Amino acid sequence: MTAFVAQVPLRWTDQDSYRHLNHARAVTLLEEARIALCFDRAAADGVGTFASGLLVVGLGVEYVRQVAYRSHTLRVAMTVEQVRAATFVIRYALHDGPGEDAPVAITAHTRMATFDLAAQRPRRLEAAEKAWLGEWA
Repeated sequence: MTAFVAQVPLRWTDQDSYRHLNHARAVTLLEEARIALCFDRAAADGVGTFASGLLVVGLGVEYVRQVAYRSHTLRVAMTVEQVRAATFVIRYALHDGPGEDAPVAITAHTRMATFDLAAQRPRRLEAAEKAWLGEWA
């Protein structure tokens, strides 16, 4: 299984009153990692269609350990599974640090749906999109 890895910075505003990563801000960091995969990397690989309509239709998050605030980057490894006609699932492992040996602090998944913004309805994944998603399966 090939994982896409994004490095996301931990910012001062991401901490809670206990100086830990706030649970809601953790979801924002996962979103930033997802943008790096579905918009930036996809476009660089010639699949720019996700940027025109991709919605989160489901979210699950497990907080495995606390992430104490310190000025560093977090590693987010993502894989794709359950590619269907118009949806797919991204699985995340957010590591407390930038390295491969950093412990996993959060596991999560999002169910994504391709969406036609003009028509305001879901659309089917294109063959090129399915092939590209398969690279991260």
